[in-house]
Amino acid sequence: MRSLIVAEIAEVPAVVESAFARRALFKGSSVIAVAALTTVATTARAVGAVGVFQHGVASGDPLPTAVILWTRVTVAEDATPGSGLGPATAVRWEIATDAGFGALAASGTVTASAETDHTVKVDATGLTPGQDYFYRFTAQGETSPLGRTRTAPAPDSDIDRLRLGLVSCANWEAGWFGSYRHLAARTDLDAIVHLGDYLYEYGRGKYTGRSGAVRAHDPANEIVTLTDYRTRHGQYKTDPDLMALHASVPFICTWDDHESADNSWRDGAENHDPATEGPWADRKAASTRAYLEWMPVRATRADGQVQIYRRLRFGTLAELSMLDLRSYRDEEAGPVAGWRHADDPARTITGRAQMDWLTAGLTSSPTRWKLIGNSVMVAPLMFPPLEPATTEAITTALGLPQGGITVNGDQWDGYTADRRTLFAAITDNRVSDVVFLTGDIHTSWAADLPVDPANYPGGPTAGAEFVIPSVTSSSVGDLLKMPARTASIPAEAAIQAANHHLRYVELDSHGFGVLEVTAGQTQMDWFYVLDVTDPGSGVRHGMSFAVPAGGRLEPRPAPVL
Repeated sequence: MRSLIVAEIAEVPAVVESAFARRALFKGSSVIAVAALTTVATTARAVGAVGVFQHGVASGDPLPTAVILWTRVTVAEDATPGSGLGPATAVRWEIATDAGFGALAASGTVTASAETDHTVKVDATGLTPGQDYFYRFTAQGETSPLGRTRTAPAPDSDIDRLRLGLVSCANWEAGWFGSYRHLAARTDLDAIVHLGDYLYEYGRGKYTGRSGAVRAHDPANEIVTLTDYRTRHGQYKTDPDLMALHASVPFICTWDDHESADNSWRDGAENHDPATEGPWADRKAASTRAYLEWMPVRATRADGQVQIYRRLRFGTLAELSMLDLRSYRDEEAGPVAGWRHADDPARTITGRAQMDWLTAGLTSSPTRWKLIGNSVMVAPLMFPPLEPATTEAITTALGLPQGGITVNGDQWDGYTADRRTLFAAITDNRVSDVVFLTGDIHTSWAADLPVDPANYPGGPTAGAEFVIPSVTSSSVGDLLKMPARTASIPAEAAIQAANHHLRYVELDSHGFGVLEVTAGQTQMDWFYVLDVTDPGSGVRHGMSFAVPAGGRLEPRPAPVL
């Protein structure tokens, strides 16, 4: 999503090696493992890497006995991403419990060809639950950088904690991906949850940051064709900080809109012109194919359509339902008619099948915590939240949504019937400890989720929501072009004054979240990069909120790192 609320109303440090080394030492690994990991991390961070494995390695979608392993091979000088050039090549993959690969858990050989842009994607099976692994690839006499991954714990295992890094909205031109660098330096993460907008589709210089384009997109044009999308994916995979993060921990991803085009929906996108860019179905198919080639995602097919909404479980502690809120939704209503149609029961953001899957999973989940990877904000954001006792006649006469006038119809606010269905399934079935994890709007939020916002803090809630900021994409503060923590502060106060369930709002900063889940609470820590135009920027802690089991949001002190 490019439009923000304000538009509607207004040298890389060598910490990765030490992180890997500490983890290896804690696990009792040998000195050779530490040395191998140090070499790997250095290779992953090397700008302008050459050789067969120019795009690094990655893993994703960890299950108790399986994990996706990914790489791309550059088999000839002209066999660049999207070129369609280069011969088919045999690629060997190996996954082991030690960095010296003396204890192989699984291995095999696959063929990389131009048909899949010379990407390699292996679902390594037969693994041990809750186990750290190392993996690598070999092709044309070269060995890839070393990757580390981890399987999910067994479904019936009692685990003490789950710790996830959360990111979204990384625009190459708007800045450097310092958030990825700081996450890669940590030693305590089980996985990275990427909530969408992994890349941006715009042409060179068309959507930049506060200071303009920090670096240039390839290709120069807006990406529309399969070649275009493959080229752009290839460029993003050369970012040294992203490469280091992919090599250090498995990713769990969903797409939002920019992986195809801004404000996309079931049959089109705001940023798509069929007259000049061809049929939307062709562009969507191209973007989907490139995404599935280049991302460590385990997709399936249902009724002839690619399905990426899926569920991952982490013992008896937590279940993570990853949503797809672009492939099935109705078109966003326009700014004039949007608030009039937000309550239309025929409008959907999830589609019927996904909603049935989601509500059935929530109401039957055997885990303590039910986490939902959610690409757009579900918390009501209204101006004002209307008091039912005094405004029922007004809402009926004017056709206003029951909760107030929505600011952003691209969010669940534009599809309130689906939200009511979801919240009712949670509250009517007394499902507790539901937490939505959200990206998209380039800003930070913590919200309780009241069934009736006008009566908050009275009445039932359907859970809580944590919204993380963008990695680099323009925030409200960037669009205002005012110094940070100046003009945005009164705006934040006004938003919270009108929406009492919004416990934290920060409209300026870029960064990431770290989510820690224990039996007693789920806590989000927000971290903010100091300057996205500085490739070596530092980071600061911004805020921490937690949801106690069975409770509502509470502020927490800064974590001890």
